[in-house]
Amino acid sequence: MDQPLVGILMGSDSDLPIMEEVASTLNQLQIAFEISICSAHRSPEKAAQYAKSAEERGIKVLIAGAGAAAHLAGTLAAHSLLPVIGIPLSSSPLHGLDALLSTAQMPAGVPVATMALDRAGARNAAILAAQILALRDPRLAARLRGLKEKMAEEIDEKDRQMKRTKEKGA
Repeated sequence: MDQPLVGILMGSDSDLPIMEEVASTLNQLQIAFEISICSAHRSPEKAAQYAKSAEERGIKVLIAGAGAAAHLAGTLAAHSLLPVIGIPLSSSPLHGLDALLSTAQMPAGVPVATMALDRAGARNAAILAAQILALRDPRLAARLRGLKEKMAEEIDEKDRQMKRTKEKGA
């Protein structure tokens, strides 16, 4: 098994359905990762220890998904020099606005790259992690180019299908 380069963390097992999008995208790009549940509030020592030990274990990028107060990404960033990507999750009565603001509004000196809410944010977090890693890995850069080309081809195909449907209906 390859050395994990990305650590995927979530505050609760209820976050797993969204965070699986990160794992799926990293798998598609052939990037090894590890995944763990640790809460900034319910297991703060575990979250801090994970962040402190990640670099020495070979992790290069941390991705954290959390809802509500969403302090997980900030906790990781406070305890590590690794890039941290935060995914705000819409798991609270405020539908993710609280998580978005908590993830984005970090104090100066403790950066967290903040993605969109939920699945789009999860996919973008994986792609951003891949882009960071691709700076030193030309093979990964080629796989990323391929992914971007595939996305463009899918849009072109959807455009063609829409136009065919419109022509038939006209």
